[in-house]
Amino acid sequence: MSPTKSSRRRLLLGSLALAATTLAGAAQAQSGKTIKLLVGFPAGGGTDAIARLLAEHLKDELGANIIVENKAGAGGQLAAQALKAAAPDGTTLFLSHDHSISILPQVVKTPGYEPAKDFVPVAGFASFVNALAVSGGTPVKDYKDYVAWLRGAGQGKGAVGIPAPASTPEFLVKVLGQKNTLDLVPVPYRGSAPMMADMLGNQIAAGVGSVPDFIDNHRNGKIKVVAVAGTSRQGVLPDVPTFAELGVAGFEEVPYYGVFAPTGTPRAFIDSFSSAMAKVLDKREVRARMLAMGLTPGHMTPEQLGQRERGYTTAWARIIKNSGFNPQ
Repeated sequence: MSPTKSSRRRLLLGSLALAATTLAGAAQAQSGKTIKLLVGFPAGGGTDAIARLLAEHLKDELGANIIVENKAGAGGQLAAQALKAAAPDGTTLFLSHDHSISILPQVVKTPGYEPAKDFVPVAGFASFVNALAVSGGTPVKDYKDYVAWLRGAGQGKGAVGIPAPASTPEFLVKVLGQKNTLDLVPVPYRGSAPMMADMLGNQIAAGVGSVPDFIDNHRNGKIKVVAVAGTSRQGVLPDVPTFAELGVAGFEEVPYYGVFAPTGTPRAFIDSFSSAMAKVLDKREVRARMLAMGLTPGHMTPEQLGQRERGYTTAWARIIKNSGFNPQ
């Protein structure tokens, strides 16, 4: 006997219900996925704080556990190498700023990875600027005071901390020395956190790092930011002049932050993560915290992040070549 119209309808509805149950089960299984977010600097630094803020909100948007893993060392080189070695299945990502992606591969002879070949951009989320800060143990009030203090008490010499060797801060220290006829020696650390510890302990008189690295201790008076890079003053530091205002040109290009995946990662996952990042950046509390850190939040699609990466890499190729720097 052939089924009636009513029975066929019941069969169809039953099939649809079964399919919906199966899809729901698959989604629930996906929600148990763990994503490892690599950070190339120690816990307690600016990049680490940013990663943990985003991970906290991305886990809800993606329905996945997100673990921040600090693989500190060599200016993010170790974390980048770990990303290259990871399976391209969406379980390992790398949150990084410009140094590890655009600069380090040009200043190290054998970095162990090629960003254009080994990585794919996933989502950009912020830009920031670097800054010069002095420790609370100095009598310095502003940039010009710092230069005068070095010429007097420092006899024309000074050590300046930097979060990583062969980085934007190192080039900035060298330019500051040349511009002011000072013997400034960049002292590399394994990230901003240990550099900040020495600045707070008055073990080193000054440091160059990102505004997010410095902003909290600047606010509480333990250090003093005296100059910032970029084309304009920062909203969180309205009284601090830019290097360009002080006559130090060449550091107007604004660095970026982004998330990268191993080449071969499924496009569906990349699009899903990028969409989740856009939603997170639309949250008022996230934007407020990022602004307070000294970041300028803004979502970049994979294509936009890739374009930003290539442009910044080209800009730094010129800076490195003009400086006469030889890869180490």
